[in-house]
Amino acid sequence: MQYRRLGSSGLQISALSFGAWVTFGAQVGRDTARELIAAAWDHGINFFDNAESYANGEAERVMGEAIADLRLPRDGYCVSSKVFFGAHEQPRPTQKGLSRKHVTEACHEALRRLRVDHLDLYFCHRPDPDAPVEETVWAMDALIRQGKVLYWGTSEWPAASIREAHKLARAHHLHAPSMEQPQYNLLHRERVELEYAPLYAELGLGITIWSPLASGLLTGKYSAGFDGESRLGHADKQWLRRVAVGSSEQRRLERAAAFAAVARELGVAPAPLAIAWCLRNPHVSSAILGASRVEQLLQNLQALELVERVDEAGWQRVEAVTAG
Repeated sequence: MQYRRLGSSGLQISALSFGAWVTFGAQVGRDTARELIAAAWDHGINFFDNAESYANGEAERVMGEAIADLRLPRDGYCVSSKVFFGAHEQPRPTQKGLSRKHVTEACHEALRRLRVDHLDLYFCHRPDPDAPVEETVWAMDALIRQGKVLYWGTSEWPAASIREAHKLARAHHLHAPSMEQPQYNLLHRERVELEYAPLYAELGLGITIWSPLASGLLTGKYSAGFDGESRLGHADKQWLRRVAVGSSEQRRLERAAAFAAVARELGVAPAPLAIAWCLRNPHVSSAILGASRVEQLLQNLQALELVERVDEAGWQRVEAVTAG
């Protein structure tokens, strides 16, 4: 494993991390979660990502139980949560968003479910048009001063809102956001490479990216269509399918199939190759992996060696077939 600083902070997190989204609490229960986290830990992963909304809080409970079962040393790993969507199927107004009330209470609930006394990373899962940014900044600063959160950040916030949060924090001598968690992969590049480009040096922003495989498109498994057993084939995941595939003009399915063909020609599996491409971006602090089987996780960990093993000509071919 290699370790990278979280932006300009002093925190060293594994370049590959492990997340609970759409698996823990849904596909994956306590026993399988324990096996996955043990395999991740044994291969040097020290950052485990979660959110209040994943399986309505069940993902955090399953992860907390698995980590407790394994008795991992608390000073050896980082765990995150995210706040915004709430942990209920139909949340009431005070059970979602980024008000001081929900940010604070969601943190306490995440601590209870994850069985820890502090969150290493706490993300605002989306911008909240109904909560002043200043209120959210003050709430996060209070949690840090209380020792319940160590670093806070954002997820899928516009660059202008991240700048506003930093400006408010500086003006009031508060803790500013350290990191952002955007989607980033060969088919979704604009926000990380263009919109956030000035923020890495200007604000010391670190990014922990989600969906390096574009919800599985870049594995090549959807080349023949969407099987009912696959993630994007499930009836309750049609929203995710729309996000992943995008509009017809974006041709993501065709570009993903072309990428899988190049991977085969290079003699490597598409999934670790796609993850390796993300790691080539020096601004990526960590790429979050998801898996429902240990074999799947172990294959994706091969991304680390592919970063160096694939030559420049190979990477140019990857860029050529996935260009939008």
